[in-house]
Amino acid sequence: MKWIYLSPHFDDVALSVGGLLWEQSQSGEQVSVWTICGGKPPSAEYSPFAKELHARWKTGAESISVRRAEDTESCRLLGAEAVHFNIPDCIYRLSPKSKRHLYASEQALWVPVHPDEEPLVAQIAAELNQKLPQNAQVVCPMTLGNHVDHRLTRMAAERLDVPLLFYADYPYVLAEENQPLFEKPAPFHRSISDFGLKAWQMAVAAHQSQISTFWQNLDEMRLAIREYCQRMNGIKLFK
Repeated sequence: MKWIYLSPHFDDVALSVGGLLWEQSQSGEQVSVWTICGGKPPSAEYSPFAKELHARWKTGAESISVRRAEDTESCRLLGAEAVHFNIPDCIYRLSPKSKRHLYASEQALWVPVHPDEEPLVAQIAAELNQKLPQNAQVVCPMTLGNHVDHRLTRMAAERLDVPLLFYADYPYVLAEENQPLFEKPAPFHRSISDFGLKAWQMAVAAHQSQISTFWQNLDEMRLAIREYCQRMNGIKLFK
């Protein structure tokens, strides 16, 4: 069986379940990270919001190339295959009808998928169906935090005729309303070794452009990942 982890963005799987991927690859299992929103922007005319993010990430107009390289290294550290789909991140996507940016502010990231993107959901589902090998176990984000690209990924995955497991979206799982997940029994629960934790931290650090989104520095990130692993007592996957 091949494990296919669907990652809305380049860093989501590394953040949420990086230690599990390392443990699986070390035990000889085939592991792959499929980043759904990993494509190039459809236009060089970025919204002010996208430009603001590029400045914070220190990636400029080469953001996608930089982030793809980061993800390739992150997956290498975890022993996973990196697959990048051609759907742009929501901060770049334009309405197929109005040609305007659909998600052009921080507030716009936490909304349902825009009705104009219904064909995109079908497109992603069709591409997933075409690419999925037989006997694959697909693991999808739960969409904790309700980021629009996480919703998009789950909507497409749920159109597949395959059983799904779900991972808790980190760091959104830390929100107060999600606390019951830490005690909830799960059909898949695996402890993470010290080596697995180290690989997890290194894989997150490989996404260098994204560290400032959540933490002040790498030391703070490493501590946060360690504390999350201890609190979850490893990593759980849910149905």
